[in-house]
Amino acid sequence: MPNRSSDTLFQLVKSLKKSEKRNFKLYVKRNTASEDLKIIYLFDALDKMDTYDEVELLEKNKRLSKQQLSNVKAHLNKQILASLRLIRGESDIVIQLHEQLDYAEILYNQGLYLQSLKVLDRIKEYARAYHQYSYVLETLFFEQKIEALHITRSMQDRALKLADEMTAINRQLQLSGSLSSLSLQLYSWYIQHGVARNEKDEIAVKEFFESRLPAEKPASGAFYENLYLYQCYSWFAFIGQDFLSYYRYTHRWVDLFDKEPAMVGIETGHYIKGMHNLLGAHFDLLNYPKFLETLERFEIFFESDVVRENDNNRIQTFVYLHIAKINQHFIDGSFSEGLALVPYIEEKLKEYEIYLDRHRILIFYYKFASLYFGSGDFENTIKYLNKIINWRMDLRTDLQCYSRLLHLIAHYELGNEDLLEYLIKSVYRFMAKMQNLSKVEEEIFRFLKKSFQRGPKELQGEFSDLLDRLKNYEKNRFETRAFVYLDIISWLESKIRGVPVQKIIREKFLERNQIKASS
Repeated sequence: MPNRSSDTLFQLVKSLKKSEKRNFKLYVKRNTASEDLKIIYLFDALDKMDTYDEVELLEKNKRLSKQQLSNVKAHLNKQILASLRLIRGESDIVIQLHEQLDYAEILYNQGLYLQSLKVLDRIKEYARAYHQYSYVLETLFFEQKIEALHITRSMQDRALKLADEMTAINRQLQLSGSLSSLSLQLYSWYIQHGVARNEKDEIAVKEFFESRLPAEKPASGAFYENLYLYQCYSWFAFIGQDFLSYYRYTHRWVDLFDKEPAMVGIETGHYIKGMHNLLGAHFDLLNYPKFLETLERFEIFFESDVVRENDNNRIQTFVYLHIAKINQHFIDGSFSEGLALVPYIEEKLKEYEIYLDRHRILIFYYKFASLYFGSGDFENTIKYLNKIINWRMDLRTDLQCYSRLLHLIAHYELGNEDLLEYLIKSVYRFMAKMQNLSKVEEEIFRFLKKSFQRGPKELQGEFSDLLDRLKNYEKNRFETRAFVYLDIISWLESKIRGVPVQKIIREKFLERNQIKASS
């Protein structure tokens, strides 16, 4: 799904809500000379376009010449951002801190040093309250500059106090930066490779993690340091498929925001990601009651002002909320009911396409394919898997591998024997090249090769034999990924019993939750 346009100004114009467009025009007419109102003409022209085409833009708008277009676009971009800053400044802590620093700079340049210092004191107090320590550091640099160049007589031992503050803040920022970098590197490893495939992967990730984990532990009230620490442990546990530890640290991640609700509005993206991972942990552990409880909480959050009034928050929450809604159907075996979500989500993916990264889109395609597979619609399973298989393969090699495996099994279900021999060899080579072949997958390929020579009655025995062999791997942590991406056990049981796979999964769900309810 390509972006509608790579033109950044066009994307910015298309991202504006009606109220923001109206505010922009009022702002420009109030603050721009009449001869510069050409930017409104360009704004309207871009707003009317569905896709950006510079040739078409110039042909339909003769007031714009090719020579001046670049300058007008740059000026328009600047004015849009300025108008957005005005309407968002009151609710955004970071913008307010920037603004106050600007005021301190203006006062200083006016020669009003003491007034500037008072503003800087307020900034420090405000920044500390919301854990914005980079702004505290910037303020301290400014204070040191004033004290070094002017005699303010603001207090005795001023130099020593500023030096102590600077040392403490630098230490906090260094720890926060180290943990943030480690968290990002672990997440990047997962995006590239998925979970640990074998003992070699596990050892490599463990050595990488432990060698970079700072020896110093964050203080109990240090919000960002603890946030990044919990993220590090969450990614490390998830890569190693230690789902209990994954749950433990994602829960602590979200709990940080529960203890400091004001931070939800400041670090909304981290809160959204934390809720997504907490839902994922409940899903991996099949903890259905807690999954529903967290999902309901996330749905309420989706309707909050902090989400509805911010495009980025709204889109990210939509993505993670609907991944969770699909996962609910996977847990309870209601695959056919879950198909009702697909057209709506696809419509939204098209609407949000300029904001979404390819990784999220690939995940939705795989989940759509899995819904169709579970409901017995193998044609549509193949349709969505082809979207993944035909995509440029540069991330999530695990997802690429399992898409091909599920694609192969869907063709097997359709009885496409003329394709199967080729697909088996092709998928086997691909997974072997990606070093992604587990013992479970080896067994599946061995079965599929044999099945060509077996009649329907003989196949029943082969299904049973394969099921018995695969059950030996269910508790092997390096084999669990095969069962997470593809519930091969339930598929085999459905073939043996001659019933739809979603019926098998539904029965397991009801039995599991009945046992929990009675215990």
